[in-house]
Amino acid sequence: MLEKNYDSAAVEPRIARMWEDADAFRAGAGVKPGAETFCIVIPPPNVTGSLHMGHALNNTLQDIMVRFERMCGKDVLWQPGMDHAGIATQMVVERKLAAEKQPGRREMGRAAFVEKIWEWKAESGGLIFNQLKRLGASCDWSRERFTMDEGLSEAVLEVFVSLYKEGLIYKDKRLVNWDPKLLTAISDLEVEQVEVNGNLWHLRYPLEPGVTYEHPVAFDDDGIPTEFETRDYLVVATTRPETMLGDTGIAVNPEDERYTSIVGKHVILPIVGRKIPIVADEYPDPAAGTGAVKMTPAHDFNDFEVGRRHDLPAVNVLTVDGRIAIVENEEFLEGLTPTGMQLELWDQLEGMDRFEARKLVVKVFEEGGFLDAVEPHKHTVPHGDRGGVPIEPRLTEQWYVDAKTLAGPAIASVREGRTNFVPKNWEKTYFEWMENIQPWCVSRQLWWGHRIPAWYGPDGQVFVEKTEEEALHAAIQHYISHEGPWKAWVEEKLENFAPGDILTRDEDVLDTWFSSALWPFSTLGWPEKTPELERYYQTDVLVTGFDIIFFWVARMMMMGLHFMKDEYGEPVEPFHTVYVHALVRDKNGQKMSKSKGNVIDPLDLIDEYGADALRFTLAIMAAQGRDVKLDPSRIAGYRNFGTKLWNATRFAEMNGVAADPKFVPETASLTINRWILTELARTARDVTEAIETYRFNDAAGSLYRFIWNQFCDWYLEFLKPVFGGEDEAAKAESQACAAYVLEETYKLLHPFMPFMTEELWAQTAGAGKERDTPICLAEWPSPAYGDDAAADEINWLVDLVSGLRSVRSEMNVPPSAMAPLVVVDANALTKARLETHDSAIRRLARVEEIRLADAAPKGAAQIVVGEATACLPLGNLIDLSAEKARLEKAIGKAKAEADRIQGKLSNEKFVANARPELVEAERERFAELERQLASLAIALSRVSEAG
Repeated sequence: MLEKNYDSAAVEPRIARMWEDADAFRAGAGVKPGAETFCIVIPPPNVTGSLHMGHALNNTLQDIMVRFERMCGKDVLWQPGMDHAGIATQMVVERKLAAEKQPGRREMGRAAFVEKIWEWKAESGGLIFNQLKRLGASCDWSRERFTMDEGLSEAVLEVFVSLYKEGLIYKDKRLVNWDPKLLTAISDLEVEQVEVNGNLWHLRYPLEPGVTYEHPVAFDDDGIPTEFETRDYLVVATTRPETMLGDTGIAVNPEDERYTSIVGKHVILPIVGRKIPIVADEYPDPAAGTGAVKMTPAHDFNDFEVGRRHDLPAVNVLTVDGRIAIVENEEFLEGLTPTGMQLELWDQLEGMDRFEARKLVVKVFEEGGFLDAVEPHKHTVPHGDRGGVPIEPRLTEQWYVDAKTLAGPAIASVREGRTNFVPKNWEKTYFEWMENIQPWCVSRQLWWGHRIPAWYGPDGQVFVEKTEEEALHAAIQHYISHEGPWKAWVEEKLENFAPGDILTRDEDVLDTWFSSALWPFSTLGWPEKTPELERYYQTDVLVTGFDIIFFWVARMMMMGLHFMKDEYGEPVEPFHTVYVHALVRDKNGQKMSKSKGNVIDPLDLIDEYGADALRFTLAIMAAQGRDVKLDPSRIAGYRNFGTKLWNATRFAEMNGVAADPKFVPETASLTINRWILTELARTARDVTEAIETYRFNDAAGSLYRFIWNQFCDWYLEFLKPVFGGEDEAAKAESQACAAYVLEETYKLLHPFMPFMTEELWAQTAGAGKERDTPICLAEWPSPAYGDDAAADEINWLVDLVSGLRSVRSEMNVPPSAMAPLVVVDANALTKARLETHDSAIRRLARVEEIRLADAAPKGAAQIVVGEATACLPLGNLIDLSAEKARLEKAIGKAKAEADRIQGKLSNEKFVANARPELVEAERERFAELERQLASLAIALSRVSEAG
């Protein structure tokens, strides 16, 4: 007999150990010969990470699919692994060293520091895997991979060297997102846009001597200038005055008539004295600010592109840590003849922090009469998500991947339907990114990561090979075969040398996204031709959040199509489907963040409610394209759902329900049993189709309705007279049928609530018996049984009783009150059903008698069931006038609130300026009130008709 209460805290760890001991999730184990494969690669969490709600949703959805496909008999591989997380891991270990008062990384050197990271990983890294196991993730844990393990490192070398030799990896000097605190380039994904209250400084740049233009200062009603003033300066606006030290041009729109006369002329850059040109370019918006934009190509991404179009020099005036560097800066000094006053000012600025320099530059402009205006300006400033300081666009030489060339086949794959996005609207986002893709910067100025396999000769010549020995061989061949100053030098070194005498290795490491871009095939053993690669590639589905479509999905597509080919040499996509799930937000629809204090820890929820309750909540709320608004009270509700099934199983056990291997659904004779078997088959089909089409919420909803409503609330209720009756044959059939339905139900629910269903499966094997297999390896239900007539009959009964119960509830009829049921216009079939189910109707709907009539009696509430009208006389049950007054009062109150909310929502200013989550909450409340008013209106009409 089952325990009275289900204890998730005790059961879940025990079930997890059972799965691990049984090696239940190992790919290839126990499958039939010729079984179809199904493979998912886990989005690798950071080795420093811990489980958050995004992980919980992502891995729950993967696990639902994986458990489903495994039960369908497929050879399933859910490939687990972790990302080495370059910046995050390096920061964690550096903080640890500091806390332990050990030498910093620069004091101990690169090799020793990397060794410390490996020690940290062995001791503390990867805790998230144990947390995923608590969630119930059924990965093949025996195949765990790490982006820095030996096999994946070999794949990274193979890809980098191959792409370099194909001309698809190269070095270039471009702008990157630079973190002045961490001293490395970072990806766009590692940049957060932070809104700040700043200023917009309007600066005057003098035109070169002898140049003026007519600036409009008055306009007529049609916007035509009527008055002009002669100006010998341009006004530009900036939020970063300190970067003006690196200005090399002024851009104006070619259609902007204010400035057409001075395009091609120059301004003299204050403080610096550099003569810089005025160029015409489409980038400036004539309606924004003054329409004249200062160009600082070395410190702004847009300016960099304008600068390339007009051959403007890129002058970098900041150090790697965001300090002014101009005194010995050759690019800055080129062509300048500074005055003593300028040199004195430059000396003041030299080495100054960028924000302190901003104050000094503004002060100088103001004192020199060059500050035209200052206005408060709220704007977003990009910050590094790890370093926490504003990033600087920085002009540096980095390694790049030719993403545009690689993107072509990846775009075609989606356009031609070989890879599909679910929901499909995410394809637009994918195309917009891929069709405008920029070169991918893959180098990082870190010590933890895949070190770039590039070595430099004494003249700076680069040699890219997998090993230093191969690079040395290539270098020797290069220098010996080329006449020049280095030939004799190399020949002399060859007499007695170490490799480092000739070559110096690149200091940088690769962006972590580079190794994770290879994840679908590197984890299967590539570049070796392994059996796993042959069997499980192409993988099937990628489950991911929308925020990494650009950073991971697109790059996996590019790399997979470039390196993986079929037997005919045709490119093979890494997956055929990309399922993009939404965000998990708090119950008010706000994005979770530490600053808001609304972060929900999934481990706390598992401790309180159990993993099954959390998983089922996430699944039933995971509608395609809709964010999950997570309210812990909902999780408590779905824990109650699990408890309902547990209690139903106990009730069944107490009434002799036990598995009967001889039971065959087709032999069931009782209508009630034929009904539940039909509904079971319908539910199995609905759940199967919903999982196969990634409608996880529909699958969970179907299970909820079947288990809670049809099985627990109705089937077991209908069976009570059978269990307590004298018909032994009916009782035995019902006991066997209920056991069969429960077993199939556990299987259907297993992908969503794996722990409880595994426990129920084991506990209901029968006295002294054990199951042949755990439920996670049981066969997925595919019942073909169907008896539409039986289903129609019992569903008619359910609709009738439900309708009568609703009427009683709406009308405030006391639970103990009994009333006759009058049925009008019943046909022969309905009459027969009323007779067959007379006792059930009277018991379940609190009806004292059932009679037929040609017309509805006065003072009766009416519901339509099929062709007939069921009437419940109310006159003797409630005070109709008092109930009418109560309902009218409730309608007035609800209408007043609805009108108030509608007024807010029709106010354009409120909708535009209020927080989006507040607007959405008001809309939801308004919809709820509309439903409430509709229900109250029905109740009032019934009372009015009855009175």
